[in-house]
Amino acid sequence: MNRHDIFLLQQVSGYPALTLTLPTHRTTPDNRQDPIRVKNLVTQAANRLLGEFSKRDIEPLLARLEKLAGDIDYRYTLDGLVLFVNHDFARSFQTPFTLPERVIVDDTFFTRDLVFAMNRTPRYWTLVLSEKATRLFDGTRDILLEIQEGGFPMVHTGPGGEQPLPGGFGVKKSAYRDEYQRKFFREVDAALKPFLVDDPLPVAVVGVDRSLAFFNEITAHKSAILTTLTGNHDKTSAYDLGQLVWPLIKRSLHEQRQERLAELDKAVSEQKYVSTVGEAWRLANEGRGRFLLVEEDFHFPARLDETGMHLLPAADPTAPDVMDDAVDELIETVLRKQGQVVFMENGQLAAHQRIALILRY
Repeated sequence: MNRHDIFLLQQVSGYPALTLTLPTHRTTPDNRQDPIRVKNLVTQAANRLLGEFSKRDIEPLLARLEKLAGDIDYRYTLDGLVLFVNHDFARSFQTPFTLPERVIVDDTFFTRDLVFAMNRTPRYWTLVLSEKATRLFDGTRDILLEIQEGGFPMVHTGPGGEQPLPGGFGVKKSAYRDEYQRKFFREVDAALKPFLVDDPLPVAVVGVDRSLAFFNEITAHKSAILTTLTGNHDKTSAYDLGQLVWPLIKRSLHEQRQERLAELDKAVSEQKYVSTVGEAWRLANEGRGRFLLVEEDFHFPARLDETGMHLLPAADPTAPDVMDDAVDELIETVLRKQGQVVFMENGQLAAHQRIALILRY
């Protein structure tokens, strides 16, 4: 699941929209209870719907829910599971982060837990360069899920790939091969762009030296590339690739945090920053946020004043007019306005009340 998936889910409306979420387990014996928990949630959802609708009216939706639950392969569960069902739509997602156990019936699908978890979990893209099949993965920590849309996986079908190179006396085949490989990687780079627009995550690029050199030459996304892994990984499984890429990402993210702290010091001297969640909220909503630095475990229940631009701290995060975490809403705002978010270790931003926004101007 990525931000594009969540965006599409958020566009679906119409009562009843059913959302089921629960924690799952990767290994036995813990995962033996997962099918029972799913079955209990399905029963709970059915009872709630049958309390509002006639069996005849709701039967198609319940049948869709039963089929969706029945198709879950519990041999490959991760840390969380979510099911979305309405009269016209049914889809499930495995998530590499845990989710609370709940059933929600509303006019729209409930994506709040997913947005929160995605905001607080290290995520990245992994692009595996190859003429046979360049693959794109959505990474969360050491878990890689392969993308099967947007043109991926991509195969080099032109000359030098699936087609032979032009021949003839005096023809330098190596020059033709290089140029067609550059052309293929330009197509890969163009296919990558929509994913980075929808979900602007750092990128790990994997490939042999030759492929990495060509891609670095033509890519329009150099600023997004966080790390590289050299080697031929055409046949490396998603699991094994995740074990190789995640340590590189983790080290690079640590280095990135140090760089952002240095940028914050510079921004402080230039007076191009604000501290406190209230000031960050106001200027982020004006589109002025370039980098949001926030401590990993910082949460701030709040309500908005009558202008909608100022936060007021709230003692009860469950009250109807209270955002249970204004920091999470702030993160979404910064990302939506093309800013970046960097999570810092607890205590690193103590002088800034745990949060700081580096400004564009």
